Amino acid sequence: MTTQSVKTADLTTRYKTVPIDGQDVFYREAGMSDAPVLLLLHGFPTSSNMFRNLIPKLAPEFHVIAPDYIGYGFSSMPAHETFSYTFENQTNFVEKLTQELHLEKYILYVMDYGAPIGYRLAIRQPERVAGLIVQNGNAYEGGLLKFWDPIKEYWRDRSADNEGKVVFLVGLDATKWQYQNGVRDQSLLDPTAWVLDQFGLDRPGNGSVQLDMLYDYRTNIPLYPQFQEFFRKYQPPTLILWGKNDFIFPPDGADLYKSDLKNLEMHMFDTGHFALETHGDEMAERILKFLA
Repeated sequence: MTTQSVKTADLTTRYKTVPIDGQDVFYREAGMSDAPVLLLLHGFPTSSNMFRNLIPKLAPEFHVIAPDYIGYGFSSMPAHETFSYTFENQTNFVEKLTQELHLEKYILYVMDYGAPIGYRLAIRQPERVAGLIVQNGNAYEGGLLKFWDPIKEYWRDRSADNEGKVVFLVGLDATKWQYQNGVRDQSLLDPTAWVLDQFGLDRPGNGSVQLDMLYDYRTNIPLYPQFQEFFRKYQPPTLILWGKNDFIFPPDGADLYKSDLKNLEMHMFDTGHFALETHGDEMAERILKFLA
């Protein structure tokens, strides 16, 4: 009876908010507080909701923390005129959350936008990173292929014409496409995932938030050599789990990690960008085995 009660407590996901620098940062938390920490960093255009099914699978073994960035999910969304929507500032809030929660050491799970945010955090405090789980998250120029061509034009010239070529990314068709593209069995996809994402994108002012973040993504590229130096110097044990049919971050970017990381295990899944939606059970199994 007692054992069962503890087990249930381990698996319970709690939904919390903490004030940081005048903003509310929402996060999901599960697992025992004295277990090894897994910090899950989400991508675009989603939130910590992308980890909703993974968290209960990891909670028996890990203390799992999954925040929403500012402007995403259930965290605050200040107007872009008054808040700096940059990867550096998003990293500031994630870092302050780790301080608020007294996370001294953690394994980083990074996906999409979560990769540059997580790696910025890592080069600030490399001694705190116990390992990496990388799911369709880039750290190499060779990983930014055809999908990024109009975005690179936007970086070179933030004109109304170039913005018009990328603004479609905040629309429902693009959000749905991110989930469906490259997926063999679309009956595995939960449509509430992209509906919730689109609800966030459709909030007044959020389109400007996303365009600010998309434009600022260019600032990650000059940091790639620092990210790669972190890999080479600290050699964090790294598990790469990748949807091999992802058009946004194709497997070319995954292969490049091999040039810098020695303690690396890689698994390609026959799916697209949001691999957890279709292969969550298998990915959880790989994570638990790798980190055992």
